Formats: sequence, structure tokens, C-alpha cells
Amino acid sequence: MFTHIMIGSNDLARSKRFYDATFIALGGQPGETDARGRLIYLHNGGRLMITAPIDGKPASAANGGTIGILAANADEVRAWHDAGTANGGMSIETPPSLRPNGQFVAYLRDPDGNKLTVRSLPPEQD
Repeated sequence: MFTHIMIGSNDLARSKRFYDATFIALGGQPGETDARGRLIYLHNGGRLMITAPIDGKPASAANGGTIGILAANADEVRAWHDAGTANGGMSIETPPSLRPNGQFVAYLRDPDGNKLTVRSLPPEQD
């Protein structure tokens, strides 16, 4: 359905430190910068792009919005959360935890306030 998700940042260098660390924790690669200065992260078939707002106004986080990212397992979720909090992210909700639906889940706000979640799929049932 989606080709990409684009979010705004007020400090692309700060965002690059945060997102590089969190995507590396998930087994991904550091972001690339395109000709327009936008950061681009490719991971598991998805694309996240981060840019300074084109209207010149400050970036702001979506109220009620959450960006969900898939992790391979609970260890990746924990590593993502640790990397994010060590690189300017703010832990929100509960600590990384197993949910009743079998997913292991963590939440953070990035340095610009965007709400992110990483979750592993529940184990397959025999």
C-alpha cells in the first residue's frame, strides 16, 4: 500500500545519529542522503525518509501518529530500544515487553518527538 513514510526533522544530523543507531540495531544499514538532503532508510522492504519541512516551518510530530517497524525477535526489539535511548530518543509507554498477542514491543519518541514502535511477530503456532 505505501511507497514510503516521510517525517520531518529540525536537525537532520541529530536524526541521522538516532536513526542510524536504531536501524543498525535491527540489522539494517545507516541511512543514505539524497540530492535534496533527505535521509533515506531501507529496511525489510520498507522505506523511511526524513527531511527538513519544505515550507520552512519547524517540523512537528503527528499527534496520535505512530510509525511501526518490524523486528526479527525480542532481542532486536531490546537492541533497538537501547540504541534509541542512547542516541537521543525518549522511552515512552512501558519498557520493552511481551504483549498478550505474543508480540514483543517497545516504544520511543525520536529526537523530534515522532512516536515509533518496534515489534516482533508472535511465534508461529504448530
